[in-house]
Amino acid sequence: MTVSVGDTVPSATFMTFGAEGPRPVTTDELFKGKTVALFAVPGAFTPTCSAKHVPGFKAHAADLKAKGVDTIACVSVNDVFVMKAWGENQGVGADILMLADGNGDFTRAVGLELDAKGFGMGQRSQRYSVIVKDGVVTTLNVESGGEFKVSSAEYMLAQL
Repeated sequence: MTVSVGDTVPSATFMTFGAEGPRPVTTDELFKGKTVALFAVPGAFTPTCSAKHVPGFKAHAADLKAKGVDTIACVSVNDVFVMKAWGENQGVGADILMLADGNGDFTRAVGLELDAKGFGMGQRSQRYSVIVKDGVVTTLNVESGGEFKVSSAEYMLAQL
């Protein structure tokens, strides 16, 4: 079942890369008491994700934060080392928290998995964006197959 507006975000653990190396980040740690703009992509280093999705959120990071967003996070079903390298490649710095959902646990829990086996990518995440306030989904924007419209930073800004 796909997560909906008004639902509490399911419990899961991501991995991120900190100063000391890989470290877990729980959904409680990420969402509790905060407003989070989370966007999910099918894969690090993929064309639309690298050319449009991440750059859009990086370009509008200050605008999102000015509208009350505490944290901007990108999640992908990739390992933490790939997410670290992609974040460095994209120059996200402290603007975007790069979250690895390596086993797809969070993606399955929110019901937004994508079967990308036909592309040699296995199980991945659909492209979407969500605003979560204190652990509750307030806005959910899921793309139709192959599109990039409603999950963009610009679209999210208009919703805040």
